[in-house]
Amino acid sequence: MTLDQFFRIGTTMTLGSHTFEPEAIKAFARKYDPQIFHIDEEAARKSVLGGLCASGWHTAATWMKLNLEASMDAEGAGWNGPGPVPEFGPSPGFKNLRWLKPVHAGETVTFSRTALSHRAIASRPGWRMLSLRAEAFDSTGDKVLEFESAVLVKVGE
Repeated sequence: MTLDQFFRIGTTMTLGSHTFEPEAIKAFARKYDPQIFHIDEEAARKSVLGGLCASGWHTAATWMKLNLEASMDAEGAGWNGPGPVPEFGPSPGFKNLRWLKPVHAGETVTFSRTALSHRAIASRPGWRMLSLRAEAFDSTGDKVLEFESAVLVKVGE
């Protein structure tokens, strides 16, 4: 595996799927986003969203979990490029976050990422900034989430 294969520039990688079960939706919402349409099924049915739905933050956190798992899998995937296996570091954040459609209870969402580019970081020899597009799609193929993300990756000294 080479550096560009590791980053998969321009290639969309499926990270996995997750079904948003009612109890998990409510538990997440009680802790992080206690909106009525995330915690009360009856009230949610009467809301503009028409039923219990996952918090957008729950959807985004699930993308992050699956992305992290995929990154850890990739680190051990038989690196044969120059230098040591690339190491993922912190993320400087995200931008252009859009929740495009509610994710209702029982819905299975498939998550993906596309590596857009990477560049050297002058102040940190051996580190690169990897830019990603994050997306999530419901079972009908409709996009429910998108954002741009970045992560630092150490590729050697």
